[in-house]
Amino acid sequence: MQFALKPEIRLKRAYEPASPDDGRRVLIDRLWPRGLSKAGAAIDCWLKEVAPSTELRQWFHHDPLRWDEFRTRYHAELASHPDLLAELRALARDGPLTLVYGARDELHNDAVVLREMLTQAEPRCPVPGESGHADVQLSDDDKRRAERARSI
Repeated sequence: MQFALKPEIRLKRAYEPASPDDGRRVLIDRLWPRGLSKAGAAIDCWLKEVAPSTELRQWFHHDPLRWDEFRTRYHAELASHPDLLAELRALARDGPLTLVYGARDELHNDAVVLREMLTQAEPRCPVPGESGHADVQLSDDDKRRAERARSI
């Protein structure tokens, strides 16, 4: 009987020095971190497309009170990019993978959500309204994303 090993996916702020233990370093933010040179960042790959949409990022604004809803909405966005998730999972299977992000808050950021999704045994997309947030009003775009996510 063969067991799949859980991939080693680390999280690291872009402003922390790179380490040989990081393995592949993938920047997952849509915007390049302020004040950081490309050489100093030691980034192997920049996957802007896997970052939260500009609208979601601006709505969240790193407000911990919006964390649960941000996670739900970002899961829905990620579900529409199975090719990028597969690429990141493949990198993680090849060795250590470090998701690099610029946010100050190490507990409430897109890298935390992305790692959750990458390490889930079976990719799953929470549906807005089913996580105890029935009172949240969704935009038409969010409703379409959630509908697409349900059909996956």
